[in-house]
Amino acid sequence: MIAKFTWRNLWRNRRRTLITMASISFAVVLAVLMKSLQKGVFDNLIQNVVSFYSGYLQVHKKGYWDEQVIENSFVLDDTLLKKTGGQSGVNNVVPRIESYALASSGNLTKGCMVCGTDPMREDKLTQLSAKLIKGKYFSDSGQSVMLAESLARQLQLTVNDTLVLLGQGFQGSVAAGKYPISGIIRFGSPKLNESMVYLPLAAAQYFLGAEGRVTSLALAIDDTKELDNIRNELSSSVGSAYEVMTWKKMMPDIDNHIRADSAGFYIWTGILYLIIAFGIFSTLLMMTAERKYEFGMLVAIGMKKIRLGMMLLSETLLITIMGTLTGLLMGLPLVWYFRYRPIRFRGQVARAYEQFGFEPIFPAVFEANIFVTQALIVFILAFIIGLYPIWSVSRIDPVKAMKK
Repeated sequence: MIAKFTWRNLWRNRRRTLITMASISFAVVLAVLMKSLQKGVFDNLIQNVVSFYSGYLQVHKKGYWDEQVIENSFVLDDTLLKKTGGQSGVNNVVPRIESYALASSGNLTKGCMVCGTDPMREDKLTQLSAKLIKGKYFSDSGQSVMLAESLARQLQLTVNDTLVLLGQGFQGSVAAGKYPISGIIRFGSPKLNESMVYLPLAAAQYFLGAEGRVTSLALAIDDTKELDNIRNELSSSVGSAYEVMTWKKMMPDIDNHIRADSAGFYIWTGILYLIIAFGIFSTLLMMTAERKYEFGMLVAIGMKKIRLGMMLLSETLLITIMGTLTGLLMGLPLVWYFRYRPIRFRGQVARAYEQFGFEPIFPAVFEANIFVTQALIVFILAFIIGLYPIWSVSRIDPVKAMKK
């Protein structure tokens, strides 16, 4: 009987019911879209950072990160390579040897970062070939280099020209070499665009007099949610002679930026749900006041107050369920659309993003837990607010309520 009364009461005032449902639906759509965009932006930011250069994890000799010199390199043996490559969740291991040198052409000289790496593995991790703007990608067996665009411009060099590198190699040896330029690459970050020189790993090791040695292993993983677990397991596996660092540890400023933006998002979400709560409460308040005579009459003819309160609670929950489901159905195509057609910035905003190496886009992620979480939050809010009519009915005086 209560279910029958509940359903009929909802549609006695269609406008009120539809307005309440619409406000809840709009709130759910907005909350789902905001959360999907926020997570999509942060995931894309992390992906940009990782694919930029660092990888999700790096393995170094202990103390290397505090003093990044060639003397803190280590011999890359098969045992270590098997431990890192065989670690559950790791799908790519990129050995690198990195050092600073002077890049020279004629009378022009500029400091640069020399990165010796495996070309194929590096491309899989950082999509380096996609940054190529001129020439061709370097090969593992060759002796050619790839030069960052701004550095090439400052040295007045282009493809097929010769680059001279001078520096200090392993254990104080002199590092010197001449290399043909196979390609020019462009980075979004001005810092990298003015300094990077890529060599095949073997050629870089020979240049630095550090055959068989590397300064780091950059790792890609399958599931970013398992980052800390993989880091802990790998740290135990490789032993105390090495340090295993996540991108968060290597780039704390990016991690702090994401944390700060997350806090801001939760504040805005809190304001949104506060508005939703007030909207639902005002509707209930209006409904309770409008139906005061009805409630007094029902109590007067013998209906128990608890049953009347449960009927009102049922009405609130039914409206909320219908509004929430409608909001979820409306949110699905929106999130799906922004997943494949992300919001793209242009002009000065786009240039500002690109300057730091980030794509100027706001993509959305399509994850079931986001939809479920937002729907549950709205439902719980409505349930708590729906207790108000029970409290109101429990205090009703039938005689006073039926007076007009």
